[in-house]
Amino acid sequence: MLRRLPFLRLTYAHKLSLVAALPLILAVAAIASLVAIQSRALAEREIRALEVQLIEAKKAELRNYVTQARNGFYFIYGNAAPNDEDKKRQVSQILSAMIYGDEGFFFVYDYDGTSLVSPRQTEMINVNHLALKDSRGTPVVANLIDIARQGDGYLTHLWPKPSNGQEAEMITYVTSFPSWRWAVGTGVFIDDVLATVATARADVETRVRRTFVYISVITLAALLVVFLSGMLINIRERRLADAKLKRLTQRVFDAQEEERGRVARELHDGISQILVGVRFALDSARRRLDNGAPDAGKSLEQGIDNLGTAISEVRRISRDLRPGVLDDLGLGPAIKSLRDDFETRTGIETAFSTVVFRNRLDQNAKIALYRIAQEALTNIERHSGATHASIDLRGHKKGATLRISDNGCGVDPSSKNRGPGIGLRNMQERVEQLDGSLRILSVKGSTGTIIEATVPLSHLLSPETNDPSLSRVQV
Repeated sequence: MLRRLPFLRLTYAHKLSLVAALPLILAVAAIASLVAIQSRALAEREIRALEVQLIEAKKAELRNYVTQARNGFYFIYGNAAPNDEDKKRQVSQILSAMIYGDEGFFFVYDYDGTSLVSPRQTEMINVNHLALKDSRGTPVVANLIDIARQGDGYLTHLWPKPSNGQEAEMITYVTSFPSWRWAVGTGVFIDDVLATVATARADVETRVRRTFVYISVITLAALLVVFLSGMLINIRERRLADAKLKRLTQRVFDAQEEERGRVARELHDGISQILVGVRFALDSARRRLDNGAPDAGKSLEQGIDNLGTAISEVRRISRDLRPGVLDDLGLGPAIKSLRDDFETRTGIETAFSTVVFRNRLDQNAKIALYRIAQEALTNIERHSGATHASIDLRGHKKGATLRISDNGCGVDPSSKNRGPGIGLRNMQERVEQLDGSLRILSVKGSTGTIIEATVPLSHLLSPETNDPSLSRVQV
């Protein structure tokens, strides 16, 4: 899929930017959502409390209107008989005159549903409205009569506004005149309350959207900062990496030149001189044979001895470059052979101990540990002044460890003077390439140095269970 869409391939810088940006975006989105939810919930509670408070104020106002109206004509109703039509007419006239505001009025229905008083909607008078329902299906008049029969109470319903005839939300308070079987009350339209509530909700939504905009701007600014910081860090790290690569490349070239110079010196100062001696001995033997000298065989023997020495030197140089025993027999025998040559060449007594590995080291680990042992013995020979050294190689549950110690004068592990060869820095780099560790326990002027290199378990290969010689597996 990525081959077909090469533009989807992410570079290391892109991956780093995504790793930095995605948690920030997710965190900001979660925070914004939480803020929006909490803000809406809090605002909704406040709006509902405001709505309830306003409606309760309207209800109290309606109750006061009815109470005041009743007190105004109670002296008439209180002394009237149930069938006193004259008193009923007087009360109806008083209620018809009691209009207030642009829409307010009092109404009267008898218990049968006939309208007796409706000053702002006179067409409803003397008409039975018991079956009247609003657009939501609420039987308004029937419910008002039921409330009046029970004493008094409130009803929320839709009712046509006298000013324009359009239905609007209304709260009605109704009480009863039981002796006359009247339901008397008044109502107030609450569209202003609903408009106030709707305005408050719209204001909340506006504030939430504005908060989202602020959060988005802050997030964008943070992403730009992350992106620019990542770019700067990436550029800086790339420059540092380029500089390190140049230094490493130069060190590789220097190491190659040093190795070539060493091999050249070995060939010139050792093998070349020996071969010159062989040629001289052979020329001398030829002349003596031509002259019939009886001691010509001595010159031939000397030439043969010198030729054997040259062959030994070639083998030694070849072994230093790449020991064949490392590939053929493993790390343990290779280091033992290295120890034997070191002990023979320097006269420094060197002990070697190893524990048979249950798993095989991979090729990279073998080469790294061998080169570390080679460099450590070279340093002992050239710089330590030691009379005794020891090499210990063993495997364990965390990997494999090579430990080389001596009783010499010690070194400074922090010294930058690496001298010829691999050096302490190269030892460290070889082990780091294997994700291992290198410890150098020594102080300049002290007695002895310990170099301990450890490679992790990941460089030990799985055991060959079908090999009958598993118990003697080499490293």
